[in-house]
Amino acid sequence: MRIALIALILIGAVVSSFGFAPRAAIDDPLRLPEEKHLRNIRQLSFGGENAEAYFSADGKKLIFQSTRDGRACDQIYTMNIDGSDVRMVSTGKGRTTCSYFFPDGKRITYSSTHLASPNCPPKPDFSKGYVWAIYPGYDLFSAAPDGSDVKQITNTPGYDAEAVISPNGKKITFTSMRDGDLDVYTM
Repeated sequence: MRIALIALILIGAVVSSFGFAPRAAIDDPLRLPEEKHLRNIRQLSFGGENAEAYFSADGKKLIFQSTRDGRACDQIYTMNIDGSDVRMVSTGKGRTTCSYFFPDGKRITYSSTHLASPNCPPKPDFSKGYVWAIYPGYDLFSAAPDGSDVKQITNTPGYDAEAVISPNGKKITFTSMRDGDLDVYTM
């Protein structure tokens, strides 16, 4: 009897070391039964379409795009990593995407069409599947983490978006159509 109990304990340890979750974890409504690698999944956003969430360097905040609050097109929001304190940090005009925190946490960056037009650009044709619209009105902006002090970073005609920031905060890499074709640039 004692050997059988020890064998069960060892089997349980081996199974859990390979990432297999107990049945109770599989019953989590946010976790698919076939998922064997992720545990403790927690939904943070509700309402609207929410996408492209990225951590701040200190791991305490997320920045993401959303159509929440009845918005017709994406705006940029921040929240604490527990889902609390959701705040819109973009201008509320045009369409926005591709947001990040600078590593020092003192600025954010995002792409927006708000200078080209305060209205949402037309939606792309999804009849043949998902497409990413290359709106020529997109430019890169930086702002304080609360959305104030918005500064335009690019002003070349054509699409400027999809920016990422280097770990030291000294370089920004982005996608642009400034030379007539989608290319990657750094500044």
